[in-house]
Amino acid sequence: MEPRQLVLGARRVVVKVGSSSLTSAAGGIDPERVRALVEVLVAARERGAEVVLVSSGAIAAGLAPLGLRRRPRALPVQQAAASVGQGLLVHRYNEELARHGVVAGQVLLTVDDVTRRAHYRNAFQTLAKLLDLGVLPIVNENDTVATSEIRFGDNDRLAALVAHLVRADLLVLLSDVDGLYDADPSAPGSSMLREVRDADDLDGVRIGKAGAAGVGTGGMQTKVEAARIATGAGIPVVLTSADQAAAALAGEPVGTVFHATGRRRPTRLLWLRHATEPKGALLLDAGAVRAVVERRASLLAAGVTGVTGTFTAGDPVDLAGPDGVPVARGLVNFDSAEVPTLVGRSTKELKRELGTAYEREVVHRDDLVLL
Repeated sequence: MEPRQLVLGARRVVVKVGSSSLTSAAGGIDPERVRALVEVLVAARERGAEVVLVSSGAIAAGLAPLGLRRRPRALPVQQAAASVGQGLLVHRYNEELARHGVVAGQVLLTVDDVTRRAHYRNAFQTLAKLLDLGVLPIVNENDTVATSEIRFGDNDRLAALVAHLVRADLLVLLSDVDGLYDADPSAPGSSMLREVRDADDLDGVRIGKAGAAGVGTGGMQTKVEAARIATGAGIPVVLTSADQAAAALAGEPVGTVFHATGRRRPTRLLWLRHATEPKGALLLDAGAVRAVVERRASLLAAGVTGVTGTFTAGDPVDLAGPDGVPVARGLVNFDSAEVPTLVGRSTKELKRELGTAYEREVVHRDDLVLL
């Protein structure tokens, strides 16, 4: 399918905008930039598309009120800035959307919200209902409460995962660079890649950081990674600059188009693979590795030979083979303190000696993704 058809045929679109595309040279949210973006989103809705916005900018919006000149490095200060700035950011969006009769809905996510099964269902149902009601959801990471251990890390990756969550037809990544170049865009002789159809098209491409505003966390590397996540599960991506957003969403030939390379897959497992950091690891014998990798079976205690790290039931852990190399990641059903008592023992033996609560799998196959 040609790029124009990909865009104009998309009935549900996720648009991600970064902090540097929303802030002024003096810092803080630029009302004119927000107004211009909102007009683009409203135009897309008027063409019949449902739109979800993943917007950075909460921390950037909170800098000026707190007297900060640059994005702080300390997590508690980032959280304080996000607490102040998130309300200001969404208020600005609400003001601009109200001019067009559009209602916005704020959705703040943490990794925990979308890897644990019950939380994931709630997130999906909330976003689906907002779209059903004609609301424009504005999604951001919940920077106010997220810790360094449970962060998405950048909103590019969050946007790719949200595109899976809402079953989008297209992801549009808006940057401060107008596309993906084969070298530094400012370097003589560099040229833009208009289309990326598979990984081979990226051979020889030197991907560096984009932007120097000092208010964001992402760069071109995170955008290419986000595109890889989305396209690998069937969602095409358009990467361009915020000032070309109108042209991009109108299907005009701007920026870089990443074509889908894979098929849609269970969304929650993509979150598990791409949005979590393992709290520890379970060491498996060779037979258990074969069962998990080749037969896609659940992990039973009999195949576990050891444990590393400290975790509680429901946490993500890596499953590593005898060589220590992780082969899968899953949500564990036992605390790290309990696992040593289970190692190498059959399910029947555990049930007989410890009770029916220990009859279950260490990691169920529905909560497991191969790496």
